[in-house]
Amino acid sequence: MSQLIPPHGGKGLTCCLLEGAELAAELKKAQGLKKINISAREKGDLIMMGIGGFSPLTGFMTKADWKSVCENFLLADGTFWPIPVTLSASKEDAAGIAAGEEIALFDPEREEFMATMKVTEKYEMTAADKKFECEKIYMGEGTKTAEEFWKIAKDDHPGVKMVMEQKDVNLAGPVKVLSEAEYPTKYAGIYMRPAESRKIFQERGWKEIAALQLRNPMHRSHEYLCKIAVEVCDGVFIHSLVGNLKPGDIPADVRVKCIDALVKNYFVEEHVLQGGYPLDMRYAGPREALLHATFRQNYGCTRMIIGRDHAGVGDFYGMFEAQTIFNKIPKPEGGKGLLCTPLKIDWTFYCHKCDGMASLRTCPHDKKDRVLLSGTALRKGLSEGTPIPDHFGREEVLAILREYYAGLEEKVEIKLHGAATGK
Repeated sequence: MSQLIPPHGGKGLTCCLLEGAELAAELKKAQGLKKINISAREKGDLIMMGIGGFSPLTGFMTKADWKSVCENFLLADGTFWPIPVTLSASKEDAAGIAAGEEIALFDPEREEFMATMKVTEKYEMTAADKKFECEKIYMGEGTKTAEEFWKIAKDDHPGVKMVMEQKDVNLAGPVKVLSEAEYPTKYAGIYMRPAESRKIFQERGWKEIAALQLRNPMHRSHEYLCKIAVEVCDGVFIHSLVGNLKPGDIPADVRVKCIDALVKNYFVEEHVLQGGYPLDMRYAGPREALLHATFRQNYGCTRMIIGRDHAGVGDFYGMFEAQTIFNKIPKPEGGKGLLCTPLKIDWTFYCHKCDGMASLRTCPHDKKDRVLLSGTALRKGLSEGTPIPDHFGREEVLAILREYYAGLEEKVEIKLHGAATGK
């Protein structure tokens, strides 16, 4: 009997990835099906459905699911789910697909069949529908009105741009996943399926496990968050996004090296596990924090570390909105509710007067005594070659990052926002 938290949705891990003879037969069948090209985001969502990371989802959402998720944080059957998982196609491609028809989902970048799908529903996504999704999913407390939100979101919010640039028809239906793409080989030893992390947690005797979400290199604040979690849980799962980011973010292989250096030099290794997952960032702030907790439950985690401006971008979200949203979500019963709970931690920093890491809850000193830590500020300083303040990051990590930035031929301008500067 497993001591671990059950997967989300009450149906166990719902894995859509085929293997062996079944995979070979489906790949052969895919060659003769109508081919639909998919985006990088859709590819990551497919893989997560394949490996059980998105349990209980086994396909792309119907219109009823999409609308209910946007409005109510629930699938049509009453299961908690915070963010739409949809597949878009052009009107021309959709017009040639009949209900009940099977299609092949193709990754044009790798020129690889990723899945087959039985189309159960087609529904149009008008500009108004896309705007509705954006306002429900991406509009946080940082913008008070829809008018104010759209003044900046259409150009400055990568998640909003992603939704508005989607094709005009959504296709819904169950999938059979044919590939995990480059992840098992490119990130060997880091990328893992939920069944694999659960097996390791079980072998280590862990029951209470906290997940740390990472899309930036680990700085001192991340390290401190992990150490708080280790003190109150059996272990911490440092779980990095290895899918696509926005321009200027640091690639996954560099971030993995940084984590390795930190864990080796500053942690008791038996209390830490590093892993990677294949999604693209949506930059949905509070809603994405909920998604992170949902799929971390599938990986076996009981707690989700939520600090300042989790999964945020710019000044779209309140600094701790990703914490308070957990108090507002519906709580369905019978395995349909979210069981992974937030480990809420205040803004953390190095304080010279405290002579160590502290937070707004523990440090009584002035802002001038604090080294405010931010992944954005770190990337901006490294990119521009400006000195990094003492106690911002470990020297072993900074050496890796300086080497990476020294090798860049073209650098992206990085803007600081309020959450990165303390303003």
